[in-house]
Amino acid sequence: MAETAPAAAAPPAKAPKKKSAAKAKKAGPAVGDLIVKAVSASKERSGVSLAALKKALAAGGYDVEKKNSRIKLAIKSLVTKGTLVQVKGTGASGSFKLNKQQTETKKKPCHQNTFVDSKMTEYA
Repeated sequence: MAETAPAAAAPPAKAPKKKSAAKAKKAGPAVGDLIVKAVSASKERSGVSLAALKKALAAGGYDVEKKNSRIKLAIKSLVTKGTLVQVKGTGASGSFKLNKQQTETKKKPCHQNTFVDSKMTEYA
């Protein structure tokens, strides 16, 4: 009574994975740009609170409830970059102002390496 085990079925050859279509980016400004515009449009002397920012973004047609975490990350990154200054609170909560010192330093023209440019003109 020779029992033979049925031959294991060979796994089907894997078809090459189809690359999913690249997701098209939504047209429109980034969240950080919208936040900077909202803060600059505000006339408040003490800065704009997180709640007021969310109201301004919602009035502009941005889905605040769905993209709450994206807003908080954008605010934190703007503060670390120095675009915004946090007047009150910690993290993404509190009040925020535009950094006047950064806007002044941004206006200075960038100094390019003229040595390389002059060497390139000699050989050309």
